[in-house]
Amino acid sequence: MEVIGASIRLVGGVSPFSQRRTATSYGGITKRGRILAVSSERIGRGTGSGENEKLDKKMNPKTVTEKTEVKPNIYANPEELPEFEEGKKWLKDYLEECQEMIRSDGGPPRWFSPLECSSSTSPDCPLLLFLPGIDGTGLGLIMHHHNLGKMFNIWCLHIPVRDRTPFNELVKLVERTIRSENYRSPNRPIYIVAESLGACLAFSVAARNRDVDLVLVFSNPATSFSKSQLQPLIPLLEIMPDQFPLTLPYMMSLPTGNPLRMLIDNVVKSGPLPQIIGEFSQDLAKMSSYLPVLADILPRETLRWKLNLLKTGSAHANSCLHAVKAQMLILCSGRDQLLPSQEESKRLQKALPDCEIRKFAESGHFLFLEDNIDLANIIKGASFYRRGKHFDCGSDYMPPTPSEFKKLHCSISWLLSATGPVMLSTLEDGKVVRGLAGIPSEGPVLLVGYHTLLGTEVVPLIAQFMMERNILVRGIAHPVMFVRVKDGKPPDVEISDYDILRVMGAVPVSAANFYKLMSSKSHALLYPGGLREALHRKGEEYKLFWPDKSEFVRMAARFGAKIVPFGAVGADDFAEIILDYNDLMKIPWRREEIEQVTSRSVKLRVDASGEVANQQMHIPFMLPKFPGRFYYHFGKPILTQGMKEELKDKKRCEELYLHIKSEVEGCIDFLKHRREEDPYRNIASRVLYQASHPHSTSPFNIPSFDL
Repeated sequence: MEVIGASIRLVGGVSPFSQRRTATSYGGITKRGRILAVSSERIGRGTGSGENEKLDKKMNPKTVTEKTEVKPNIYANPEELPEFEEGKKWLKDYLEECQEMIRSDGGPPRWFSPLECSSSTSPDCPLLLFLPGIDGTGLGLIMHHHNLGKMFNIWCLHIPVRDRTPFNELVKLVERTIRSENYRSPNRPIYIVAESLGACLAFSVAARNRDVDLVLVFSNPATSFSKSQLQPLIPLLEIMPDQFPLTLPYMMSLPTGNPLRMLIDNVVKSGPLPQIIGEFSQDLAKMSSYLPVLADILPRETLRWKLNLLKTGSAHANSCLHAVKAQMLILCSGRDQLLPSQEESKRLQKALPDCEIRKFAESGHFLFLEDNIDLANIIKGASFYRRGKHFDCGSDYMPPTPSEFKKLHCSISWLLSATGPVMLSTLEDGKVVRGLAGIPSEGPVLLVGYHTLLGTEVVPLIAQFMMERNILVRGIAHPVMFVRVKDGKPPDVEISDYDILRVMGAVPVSAANFYKLMSSKSHALLYPGGLREALHRKGEEYKLFWPDKSEFVRMAARFGAKIVPFGAVGADDFAEIILDYNDLMKIPWRREEIEQVTSRSVKLRVDASGEVANQQMHIPFMLPKFPGRFYYHFGKPILTQGMKEELKDKKRCEELYLHIKSEVEGCIDFLKHRREEDPYRNIASRVLYQASHPHSTSPFNIPSFDL
């Protein structure tokens, strides 16, 4: 049953969110320009309208259906989708708002809540606390406020330039906040997003509050300060002039990792070279005008204080690492010129029990200020977003935004072009048509089919369902995509490779998750043959390896799901297996590798018998072929509405199970024969067709055999 992918709160004050929601009726908010709301008093949070709205949806499903029927398909033309969400801010905005903030800066450290997040945040969203790095402004997430505001209630810690609060007092400030909010909402997690110095604060807080459900997301944590290039600056600053010199190339390298990469990226994207160079020069001139702002954020005395804070914080955090049990995600940059972040992330992962890493090879120290970093997408891709004690694949899942889908489509466009997918479906009257018109719009719908070699058919299928029908298909996936192997190393699976599929809705296989998908009326994708089919042996192409037990039929009938059997062929036109599992097991060192990876992976179907129980993790040795084409045939939907009682009979349940299996085999046979008539089965013929039909650029629009 699994899919495999190859593929501001003052020091003595409280809640800014409560104040922000009552801004029109209460005068306790101070506004600073257009960027933030500051809290000085508490107003209790009542039951929000979001909860009533959720209840109303449960009680009135028809109302929800009516809304979804008129919803336009925003995914239909990925090329026309915006690259960034409307309302996104940039590095220029960060510098401008830093300038505005420090102009009248003073007072103690405090929390603030960005105003641009207020309109889109639901009351049932978890709290996110942002702990800044060495700059201390609290504006480090400004380029992510718009997207994160749809998922979290965001509070950012601001440490004024002239503030000299010691590290232990900052820890107490953050600790008071999380304990207060945990008391108010004990069943929700509290997220702490932090960079460098802020991460040291978060480590200390997490070690002191192991009873609080914390989710930590760190960017280049400064726990490695003793090994950094910053530490030698502390004695140097004692003898430096009053003004600390900041050079343009150096400051530009901090947020971008490599300043030349900005120019290269622009040249690659569009426009003639002289125009691009001119625009880049203008950008550099603009950035140079903000250098006084950077100097105002970190004058000599403040920089010296912050470096000493880093030294103290790093030592304190390292001394209490053993006590940190919180769920953690570390984002590390490959071009961090201030800290040895990649080496440090590996050390932390080994030392902490629940820690995952995401690497950004071309990024600099200030990761959150880079245009190509989307923190909301990273959190979703790592399956780190939840509203309760545990991740709920139904209620906690957030579909991809248009810009996220555009990036996904761009990353797989080569695969779509190479495979030229042909999608066929069957209407209620049995007529086979081109496209997905035969797929029921209303869920629950269960797509049951055959898993091709390495599961390469999954990505084009999910993409086309979104583009053509605005339907998000939730894949029921092997746990290898979700469970990191402790101290893993090649050839162990790297779960970050599957972040895209998790963003697209993949869930780990389990009866509980299957139940949640069916009860939430989702379109689910199920492969009964699972790993055994995706990693089949030589001569086993298009052979089904289904378990003897009818695992999914009763659950589908319980919710009246429509079961759509389907077949997919074409993987054999792209690669030929030269050495399969049986061959590899005869090679001693490969046998040892396979046994090692299999033993460290999550076991499925341990009580099953037959070939489907063979769940050995391996990759066969394959010889690539000149690319052919992928074909999908979705059979006539099988209705299970009203069959719940009938399928309690074991014999009747098995009959329906075998009927579905027979339908899948029929779909495969249909495609195997009909693809022989396709004049565009070869990639060369498809390239020629697209060259002669420039208006038909989508690989899904290339014709195939007649129906």
